[in-house]
Amino acid sequence: MTSSDRPEAADHPLEHLKVLDLSRVLAGPFAGRMLCDLGADVVKVEPPEGDITRLWGRVIAGVPGYFHQQNAGKRNISLDLRVPGATDLVFELVRAVDILIENFRPDVMARLGLGYDTLREVNPRLIMLSISGFGHDGPESHLPAYAPVIHAEAGLIDRLARRGKIPPKDMPLSVADTNASLHGLVALLSAVIMRERTGFGQHIDIAMLDATIASDDQLHYDLEDSHDTGPIPNDIWETQVGPMLVSADFRHFWRMLTTKSMVEDPTNKDTDLPTKIALRREVVTRFMQAFTSWEQIEESMAKLNIAWGRVRSAATLTDQPTIKSRRAIVEIDDRAGHTRPITQSPYRFSNAKSGVKGPAAHRGEHNRVVLRDWLDKSDSDIDALAASGVLQIDPETLG
Repeated sequence: MTSSDRPEAADHPLEHLKVLDLSRVLAGPFAGRMLCDLGADVVKVEPPEGDITRLWGRVIAGVPGYFHQQNAGKRNISLDLRVPGATDLVFELVRAVDILIENFRPDVMARLGLGYDTLREVNPRLIMLSISGFGHDGPESHLPAYAPVIHAEAGLIDRLARRGKIPPKDMPLSVADTNASLHGLVALLSAVIMRERTGFGQHIDIAMLDATIASDDQLHYDLEDSHDTGPIPNDIWETQVGPMLVSADFRHFWRMLTTKSMVEDPTNKDTDLPTKIALRREVVTRFMQAFTSWEQIEESMAKLNIAWGRVRSAATLTDQPTIKSRRAIVEIDDRAGHTRPITQSPYRFSNAKSGVKGPAAHRGEHNRVVLRDWLDKSDSDIDALAASGVLQIDPETLG
């Protein structure tokens, strides 16, 4: 197909989907953010007390950094689900949407009168994604769970401590949350495709624990007690321009160094193994400490055909060449006359668009416009909902 034969560039792949995002913190909001970047009209529903992540991160124009990163581009309404009439409004919204995301404990939605069996009567085409720590049907379903709890239960904290020979401590990112989000996205989009065939939606039950172990490429070493069969851990070496990671088994790295005549082996056939390892590592340490520029390192590693990377501070990632070239971190409106950095959608299409739509919203900012757009409600209807306490706003940012 030549360029002249191609159809005109498509817009965002999911622009036809409406998503009601009742989730909070990370596992659900991250899935909603990715759907939003792909073009879906995502409306976040916040309680009167706000998402807890509004307490975290640098606050600019009333929007904290953590909340901003996970909710950028979404519209926002605020409902008090405890007020009479709120459930009826949710039913109206459910009739209008394709997808609902929630990550409460498994019994909460049913107690609110919003369980899947009820909602599918309202909208048989509804696809509902529920993310919880331990799933909806297990012996621990009732337990609250954030990512660190799953990191502990899934063996990640123990493995990190054993391999690093350090006291047990949590990981520096919430991988249990984001893995559950991404597996939830795969399931959601699969359900959307299936709905085209069957005409019906369904309920997706994602357990963070399931998603974490399914994504754990190292788990088989633990289950089969076979850590001794795995590769030697990657090394981090000091150079004159900073630390670098060499992604290669030391035995292979040493073989490349000696066969390319970059170093000489200080050992012989009579050297015992512990001494041999120690002497060879001393040679490599001196070799690495001789580097005085990253260009010199890149040239040497290319000759050896060895993968490597700088050990960077995440605060400097906007200067990382690939991130800079691919605009994986972009500057968007900060709602205060300037810009703030945010991660960009990682999806790159040949003939479609994807990307962050704009800054995160204040709580209740789009109450009126969403109810007009989705439900065709009049101003007097919306005013009545506000007067009853069903609709809420953040008084500090919206007055």
